[in-house]
Amino acid sequence: RPLTWMTDPMHGNTITSSTGYKTRRFETVMDEVRGFFEAHEASGTVPGGLHIELTGDDVTEVIGGSEHIDDESLRDRYETLVDPRLNHQQSLEMAFQVAQYLAKGSSSEE
Repeated sequence: RPLTWMTDPMHGNTITSSTGYKTRRFETVMDEVRGFFEAHEASGTVPGGLHIELTGDDVTEVIGGSEHIDDESLRDRYETLVDPRLNHQQSLEMAFQVAQYLAKGSSSEE
């Protein structure tokens, strides 16, 4: 049977900030993404997909990333009604890192 391995690094990494907001840490999410790719590389399997909650908007819902969003800045543009999402910049950061993992995997197959 066909099988697709996927990961959801968002849901298991939700925390409450010191300022009371439901949030996630960008680095923790990225650590899980990195581990997903490393596990597949080590076992010779194919990583099939990522479930990511994101928006193209300039929100402040996830701590970290190159914009250095911290607990205090969550209140600036915290707009989610349910789960915290990566903003446009964090989404691009993740996309570029994932592209590097994929490129590394494809070069090791040659």
